[in-house]
Amino acid sequence: MSAAWKSKRVVILGAGVIGLCCARELVARGHRVTVVERLPEDRDGCSFGNAGMIVPSHFIPLAAPGMTARALKWMFNRKSPFYIRPRLSAELIGWGVRFMRAANADHVARCAPVLRDLSLASRALYEQLADETDNDFGLVRRGLLMLCKSQHALDDEAGVAIRARELGVAAEVVSAVRAAELDPDVRMTIAGAIYFPLDCHLTPLRLMATLLRLACAAGVQFQWQTEVTGWRHDRGRLAAAMTTRGEVEADEFVLAGGSWSPATVRPLGLKLPMQAGKGYSLTLPRPRQLPRLCSIFTEARVAVTPMGSALRIGGTMELSGLDESIQLERVAGITEAVPRYFPDFSTEDFRDVPVWRGLRPCSPDGMPYVGRFARYANLIAATGHAMMGLSLAPITGKLVAQLLSGEKPSHDLTLLNPDRFS
Repeated sequence: MSAAWKSKRVVILGAGVIGLCCARELVARGHRVTVVERLPEDRDGCSFGNAGMIVPSHFIPLAAPGMTARALKWMFNRKSPFYIRPRLSAELIGWGVRFMRAANADHVARCAPVLRDLSLASRALYEQLADETDNDFGLVRRGLLMLCKSQHALDDEAGVAIRARELGVAAEVVSAVRAAELDPDVRMTIAGAIYFPLDCHLTPLRLMATLLRLACAAGVQFQWQTEVTGWRHDRGRLAAAMTTRGEVEADEFVLAGGSWSPATVRPLGLKLPMQAGKGYSLTLPRPRQLPRLCSIFTEARVAVTPMGSALRIGGTMELSGLDESIQLERVAGITEAVPRYFPDFSTEDFRDVPVWRGLRPCSPDGMPYVGRFARYANLIAATGHAMMGLSLAPITGKLVAQLLSGEKPSHDLTLLNPDRFS
């Protein structure tokens, strides 16, 4: 069977990092790919303003033991790491019920090896991409520090480090002195840290530019500022996506629309439980100090990443629907945390610094949706990655391309089944 005979017309819905990684893998297999994106080419979104971390250390899904109680405690504090805007929403209630059911030790035990394997595979693919492009997106392989202010937090994270080593993920509990040796370019006020040497970071804006350039050079077509309004289908197969610029026909469709994915497939009678988890970031172009490693302020749930000569600080999880407005109290929760861990910084450093916001697509069990929908044989999900979208994008693209090309997936997709809540 020739490669040309196997070639399919593929439409990818979404030009975020997941969609672009899918396009890259599909066109490499000889498929004809069109990407449909609701935003213009000069766009914004989760793929651009995130912390840029590739994190094998993050093998515990969002739905984990203790998270429900912690979320209930945090939700009454508008500056807390997690906040739910009070509103009457059947979808939010349903999502919350599913989240509570999933937040148990058995669920973590099932999911951790899967997330580990996906993360390590993605890391390897990023390394390949860096080699191919002379690392023009700034991949840095120095590890990550989980910085703990209190001994209690350090003890808790030490338990995570034990589990990481059991899974084959390198992790080291380090003293404040050792943390300073690992990252001597920033002064820290901490009790200690966990060092994950396999974690990496990059500059998201440069990565997106690289992926777009490679896709265009490979012949991927783009339809910008084009929204899906409906579908034409027959006997369990999709024939065309109806858009604001007419119908787009294809043999296969890939759903990579992030937080907008559920609305896209709702006309098909498909239910994809998901909440948009709003996060914020601020990027200091000339920081007082520039760490060498990326880090996470454990108690505050704030991520810090050096990107060239700039420093990005981001965090929070705010469930407020498809609302992209900026809540300054939430932003203050991030900026006020920085001096507590990096004492040479001040909240005044963030005065007049633009605030970015993005909506992360969060499934109720903390696992992405990757796989074919049973109801429509030629529709594949590649969405719901929450805070792991950039980290897991390359392997997601590879898995989608394997499924669409009739290859055996390199990873077990059972826990990622998009129909698992239907």
